[in-house]
Amino acid sequence: MSSDIGEPSVRSELQDLILNSEEIDVFLNGMVEIASRELSDVTGSPVYSAVTLLRPKRAATVASSSEQAQNMDEVQYAFDDGPCLRAAREHYTVVIQDYEMEDRFGDYKQAIEQFGIRSTLGVPILLTDNADAGLNLYCEKPMVFTPEVIEAAEGFAANASNSLRLAVKIAGLMDHRANLTAAMETRTTIDLAVGIVMGQNRCSQDEAINILKAASSARNVKLHDVAAAVVESVNQKSPSTHFDA
Repeated sequence: MSSDIGEPSVRSELQDLILNSEEIDVFLNGMVEIASRELSDVTGSPVYSAVTLLRPKRAATVASSSEQAQNMDEVQYAFDDGPCLRAAREHYTVVIQDYEMEDRFGDYKQAIEQFGIRSTLGVPILLTDNADAGLNLYCEKPMVFTPEVIEAAEGFAANASNSLRLAVKIAGLMDHRANLTAAMETRTTIDLAVGIVMGQNRCSQDEAINILKAASSARNVKLHDVAAAVVESVNQKSPSTHFDA
């Protein structure tokens, strides 16, 4: 297989993954599976893959292709250092060809010996001003991350960057839509309850709202929950909202 895994078939697969993933976690898990498969083909050896997401004051693995990759990432977080963290933070590719010959990273080197990993490749994935990410690749064999493999990984990371940015935007839009839907449902329930209180007490809209607020305060429950209870007491079931998607 060619070292260029940024070829159209992989780009298309990433794009399809975006379209078919309702949650960003699903996209990320699919992305690392693709990375693991493609890099394993290039190296001829199993490659474990993970994605580290950096946010202010926090780093976390958001997806991994295997328990080995997850474990290796967690060791880096414990030391707050390692090849993949440096790649994500400092925006350059970091390669360890053989941990037995490695003299960087201090005690981190000894900490990972128990996991049987001999080589690591960390490739930055550039996102936004508020977050950076890194593609983390691990192999149980030494000397597998040749210049050809590094070029292939960097090509994949470049495509993953574009796809991940789009996935983040789509996820944000979906969250916004969900928030709007929840707000509409809450407002509908409150409006129904106000109408019921007005009818039962022959009072104005403002007076009905104040009655509901007083009940909310006295019971120490949310206004929406009080309103829902009022509607349910009349309707014998929870209120529902109908609108076109």
